[in-house]
Amino acid sequence: MEMQWWIWLVFGIALILLELVLPTFFIIWFGIGAVLVALIAMAAPTLQLDMQVLSWVLFSSVTTLLWFRLFKPKQPDVRWTADSVIGEVGLLTASVSQFQKGRVRFQKPLLGSEEWTCVADTDIPAGERVRLIAVEGNTARVVRA
Repeated sequence: MEMQWWIWLVFGIALILLELVLPTFFIIWFGIGAVLVALIAMAAPTLQLDMQVLSWVLFSSVTTLLWFRLFKPKQPDVRWTADSVIGEVGLLTASVSQFQKGRVRFQKPLLGSEEWTCVADTDIPAGERVRLIAVEGNTARVVRA
C-alpha cells in the first residue's frame, strides 16, 4: 500500500492548526513530523507505508525531545515570582493598621499591578514609605521603610 505525500502534508498541517485550538504545545511536534515525512515521501515516491509511519514516529519523537531537552528554558522566569519583588519600596495611599487593610502604590508594576491592597502589624499613616516583606495571595504585607 502506498500513501501519497500530500496526505502526510495535509495531516501535518491539520495537526499544527489543531495546536492553535488546543494550546498544549505538544501536538505541533507530531505535525512537524508529518510535514517532514511528506517532504521525504515527495522526494522518494517508492517509500513504503510502514517506513513512512516509522519515519513519522521518529521525527515526532526527535522534535519533541529536542524541544524539551535543548530549547525549552530550564529556569523559571524570576520576574514573575513573589520572591523577586520582596524588598520593593512603595508609597502608602491609604492608612493601614493591624485590623484594617490599606493601599500601597509602587513606582513600577509588581507582578502586573502598580497598586496593591496591603496589611501591616503596626499602624502606618497614609503618605509613608513602606517596604514589601511578603506577598500573601493578592495582598502585600508591608513594614515602615
